[in-house]
Amino acid sequence: MRVVSLVPSLTEAVAVSAPGVLVGATDWCSHPADLDVVRVKGTKNPDVERIVALAPDLVIANEEENREPDLTALRQAGLDVLVTEVRDVPGAFRELERVVRACGLPTRPRWLDEAEEAWQDPPRPERRLRAAVPIWRRPWMVLGRDTFAGDVLARLGVDNAYASHAERYPRVPVEELRAAGLDLVVLPDEPYRFTNDDGPEAFPEVPCALVGGRHLTWYGPSLVRAPRVLGEALRAAVR
Repeated sequence: MRVVSLVPSLTEAVAVSAPGVLVGATDWCSHPADLDVVRVKGTKNPDVERIVALAPDLVIANEEENREPDLTALRQAGLDVLVTEVRDVPGAFRELERVVRACGLPTRPRWLDEAEEAWQDPPRPERRLRAAVPIWRRPWMVLGRDTFAGDVLARLGVDNAYASHAERYPRVPVEELRAAGLDLVVLPDEPYRFTNDDGPEAFPEVPCALVGGRHLTWYGPSLVRAPRVLGEALRAAVR
């Protein structure tokens, strides 16, 4: 098999599960750290000509991460494109199994079994918390309805205050966020890189949990450690 991945989390999943099949990945595919494949630009602007030149048997993509015009161009060039759709943790496990099978793996990888086991009874705070999850600032944007990261947090005892919003990633003024009666603000390091010095100062009255975006938003081998890593960060923030 020759596979090109246009999704960082799926790149990691394939590289760990079926070493050697990946021939191309985006510039944003940072895991595994030693990944040595042809880079095909970004998730939103892949180099279609370079991908076609790699002659892959399969291109793996995601309906949210990648743009339909790019996927259509790849199909029109005669390539087989597998598009995943992930909205919750169980869906991530189903799609991951579909991806590794499509990449020629005859059996489920061990890490996928370990990840499912880790999510059967994840750690939770003593009480459920109501939180906002900014993903950008200038302007401020937060997680809204029907997101994988929102489901991850819900399973860890944290309810997204904007889960019923009409938009998936609404723009919400910071003044509204401050007045929303939140128990917690969850600040990931991607797509916007929130840090100790950039983000928490906007919410002086609300505890903030800085978390790794890879554990909050990626679906792949990171799901094995995500319940513990995220759980520890969330509990520490509200102690």
